[in-house]
Amino acid sequence: MKNILFVFTFCFSTLSFGQVNAGYTLVDAKMNVIPANATVSTDAIVNYIKANFKTDNDKIRAAFYWTASNISYDVKNMFNQNPNETSQEKITNTLKTRKGVCIDYAEVFNELSKKIGIESYIIDGYTKQYGKVTTLAHAWTAAKIDGNWFVFDPTWGAGYVDKGKFSKKLNNYYFKAEPSKMIASHIPFDYLWQFLNYPITNGEFYEGKIQVNKNKKFFDFDKEIAKQNSMTEIDQLFASAERIEKNGLKNALIVEYYDVKKKQLTYLRQNANIEKLNAVVAEMNEAVVLLNDFILYRNNKFKPTFSDDEINNMIQKPREKLIKCQNEIYKVGSTGTENASNVASIKKSIETNLAMAEEHASFVKSYLSKSKIVRKTMFSKVSWFGVPLN
Repeated sequence: MKNILFVFTFCFSTLSFGQVNAGYTLVDAKMNVIPANATVSTDAIVNYIKANFKTDNDKIRAAFYWTASNISYDVKNMFNQNPNETSQEKITNTLKTRKGVCIDYAEVFNELSKKIGIESYIIDGYTKQYGKVTTLAHAWTAAKIDGNWFVFDPTWGAGYVDKGKFSKKLNNYYFKAEPSKMIASHIPFDYLWQFLNYPITNGEFYEGKIQVNKNKKFFDFDKEIAKQNSMTEIDQLFASAERIEKNGLKNALIVEYYDVKKKQLTYLRQNANIEKLNAVVAEMNEAVVLLNDFILYRNNKFKPTFSDDEINNMIQKPREKLIKCQNEIYKVGSTGTENASNVASIKKSIETNLAMAEEHASFVKSYLSKSKIVRKTMFSKVSWFGVPLN
C-alpha cells in the first residue's frame, strides 16, 4: 500500500489594497537590481540575499519583497491547480513562469525564509474581505523574527485582482504583520497557527469578535509549536485534526480541510501498520527457514550428531519466533479493507507453521527423555515442511 497524498487547493478571489511603507527602501532597492542569473532558483536568490544583508529583518524583507514583486497572480489558472504537484515542483514552475496562486507565493517565500535561516511555516486557512467571509481557501506564511512571530501574506502583498485582471501594487500591510491584527482578515484552519494566547473560534471570526478574551483558557502557542515539531507525522495530524474540530466546523472549507486531515491520518496509520505487518512476515519467514532446517535434520535422523541442548535449541528458535509472530499479528491494527485477505492468509500461515513447530518440539522433548537405544527407534520420515510467505 502506498502513501496517498491529499492536496487541498488554495486560492482566493480578490486581492486587497493597502498602504505602502517606505521603511525598507534600501533593501527594496537592492533587490530591484538582483541579477537575472541570481533568480533562477531559491538557492540563487538566497545566496544574493545573504551576500547583501546581515540582519534577519533585512533578509526576511528581501525575501518578501522579491516574492511579492516578481510573481504575478495567475488569475487564469486559479481553479486549475495540479493536485499531484509537489512543493518543489510548485516552486520550480513559479520561478520559471513568474506566475502563481496563493500556495505558490507561500511555497516560494517559505523556502526562501527557511534557507536564509529563519523558522517559517505555510499556514492554511480562509479569509475575510470587506467584512465578508470568502468561500475559497487561502495560504500564507508565518516566520519567527528576533523571538517573535509575525504573519506574511506575499500574495495579498503583491497587488490586487479587479475584474479578472491582476495589477501589481506592493502592499506592506501584509509584511511582518502582528498576529493580533492579521486575525481580523486571516484565520488558520488550525488555531495553533493564530499565534495567540487566547485563540478565536471560527464563529467569532464570522462575527468579527477578535478582541482578546482572557476568560478563555490560556494557550501557550510557542510551547505547543515546539511540542508539535517533536511529534511524529501521525501524531501531528491527530493533534491538528482535534484542534480544527474543537474550533468549530463552521463552513464547508473547514469541513473539507478537516476531512483531508482525517484521511491523511487514516492512510498514514494504515501504512505504519503495513510496515509492522511486513516485519511480522519477515520474522515468520526466518522462522520457517529454521523450521525447515530442523525438519531436514530430523529426516536425516539427527545426523551429524549434536548435543541435546543444540538439538532442543534448533527447534525452540523457530517455535519462539512463530509464537512472537502470532502475538504481534494481532497488535498490528487496521491495514485497510483491501489488505484484509492478506492479513487472514498471514495469520493462517503463522498458525499452520506454529502447529508444525509445536509437533516437532513435542517430538524433541520425547526424544530427549529416552535412552540412546530407544532414540534410534523413534525416527520416521517427515515429508511436510513449513512454507514461507514471499
